[in-house]
Amino acid sequence: MLEQQQAAGIRVEALAAQFQAQAETWAQRLGLPLVDEAAEFAVQLGAEGLQIQQLGPQAPGPVRVDFVEGQAAHRRLYGGGNGQMIAKAVGIAQGVRPRVLDATAGLGKDAFVLASLGCEMTLIERQPLIAALLEDGLARARGDAEIGPIVARMQLLTGNAIERMRAWEGEAPQVIYLDPMFPHRDKSALVKKEMRVFRPLVGDDLDAPALLEAALALATHRVVVKRPRKAPMIEGGKPSHSLEGKSSRYDIYPKKALKG
Repeated sequence: MLEQQQAAGIRVEALAAQFQAQAETWAQRLGLPLVDEAAEFAVQLGAEGLQIQQLGPQAPGPVRVDFVEGQAAHRRLYGGGNGQMIAKAVGIAQGVRPRVLDATAGLGKDAFVLASLGCEMTLIERQPLIAALLEDGLARARGDAEIGPIVARMQLLTGNAIERMRAWEGEAPQVIYLDPMFPHRDKSALVKKEMRVFRPLVGDDLDAPALLEAALALATHRVVVKRPRKAPMIEGGKPSHSLEGKSSRYDIYPKKALKG
C-alpha cells in the first residue's frame, strides 16, 4: 500500500497560507513531502477541508468526504430510508438496528447511510490517504447540528481489516459489511471520479477471500458482501441469497436471525 503511494508520487499542499500548519501536520502524519514537482497527486488543505487532487491536464476534480451536503445529503433525504436495498441487506427492520462493522469503509458513503438509519457503525479503512479523508469528513460533520448526531454513531479505525478482525477485542459486531475493490475489466467503470483517483493509490483487494473468511469468523449474525451485479462471488463460503439492483448486488451470508 505504501509502495503504491510512493510509486504514484504524492505531495501535501496548503491552498492558502492559513492552512500551511495543517498541511505540515498531515504531511508528517502521512509521511509525504510538501514539495514534489513530479507528483501525480496532491493532498490539499483548504476552506472545504482535506481533499485529494489528481494533477495533470486531464485530471478530474478533487475528492473529499462531505457528509453534510452533496451526494450524502441527497441520499439521506431521498434515498428510500429503510426500504433501500442496503438496509434490507444488513437486516434493518421494525425495531432492529444491528451493530455493523464496515470493514472496507472507503469514503464512508454506505456507512453513513446505515448510521443515518440508526445503526451503530464501526468503520475500518486501511489506505492511509482514504482514512485521512474520512477522518477529516467526520470531524467537520460533527459540528453540524443535523448531521452531528448521525456521525456520532460512526467510529473510525485504521489498519488492515483482516488483522483487526482476527484480533478483535470486546463485543463482536452483529453484521459485517464488505465492499472490496475488484479487478477492473470494464473500462467504463473507471469514469467515476473516485475510481480514477483511487485505483492508482489503492489497487484491488486481492485478499477478498481472506477478508470474507475473517468476517464470517467474527460476525455474530450475518456478513453482507456488496459486489458489481455481474461479478463472481468471493471465493469461500456460499451466500444463502442475494439482493440484486441495477448495477450492484448484496450477497448475504447468515449465521443467525436478527431480532429486535
